Amino acid sequence: MKKKKFNLSSLWQYYLMLIPGVILTFIFSYIPLYGVIIAFEKYNVGLGFSSPWVGLENFRYLFSQPTFTRTIWNTLYISVWKLALGIVVPVTIAVLLNEMKSDKLKRFYQTLIYIPNFLSWIIMAGVLMDILSSTGAINIILTKLGFGTVDFLGNAKIFPWTMIVSDVWKGFGYGTIVYLAALTGIDPSLYESAMLDGATRWQQIKNITIPLLMPTIVLMTVLALGSVLNAGFDQIYNLYSPAVWETSDIIDTYVYRLGIQQAQYSVGAAVGLFKSLISAIMVIVSYRLADKLAGYRIL
Repeated sequence: MKKKKFNLSSLWQYYLMLIPGVILTFIFSYIPLYGVIIAFEKYNVGLGFSSPWVGLENFRYLFSQPTFTRTIWNTLYISVWKLALGIVVPVTIAVLLNEMKSDKLKRFYQTLIYIPNFLSWIIMAGVLMDILSSTGAINIILTKLGFGTVDFLGNAKIFPWTMIVSDVWKGFGYGTIVYLAALTGIDPSLYESAMLDGATRWQQIKNITIPLLMPTIVLMTVLALGSVLNAGFDQIYNLYSPAVWETSDIIDTYVYRLGIQQAQYSVGAAVGLFKSLISAIMVIVSYRLADKLAGYRIL
């Protein structure tokens, strides 16, 4: 008991620093939970939370809509591909940077690939519209190479992959830094022993680097599962159009259109609650897997 009291009293400054964050979280995350009741009512702005109670009727209506099933599929398709490539690309780039002999050149490329991570999707959307338009740089290059122009932002089949690739391009710099940090923890003597045994650089990467990097890869992958239903509202909302709704409309944009643009507040709240419940389950499962596969625990 004395030891616990000592630790608590010696860390009171850190707990004090947590208070503003706890207050903000309580105000903006917990108090609004009362609004979940809208999902079970036929909400009327004039009546407020006293609107007629309809129980699960909004959910029945929601699941009867073919557009909602399509939205779930679009969300999973885009999100899973973002997750997969968001692991493969940073790992590959981190290994390549780690193999560079020049520290100055290594730091230069590391800084260069990290810059897009600082830009918001508002700015990135403007950049992508200029680059990927019919008169943009990419189509000019394709035309000069003898290929036809590609409608990256208006073709329903191509648009999801435009979102996937651009998201990976924007965010892989952060992941690269994480894996580079993990690579610095590998004992250099392992590589020296492998070189004495005549191992090539590829064999060293295959038999030393990747296996020792695998716990970090597993941890990052498992933790990302908790946000598998977040396919990127900011990105898609700023770039999509009705022409590509069929393949790019995700849960978040669906909620926005129903709840804000069409004023179907009850149905929009039902969609949001459904997503929140699934996300909560995925977070619990992901942390269980992180504990089991990578030994990662919050407490």
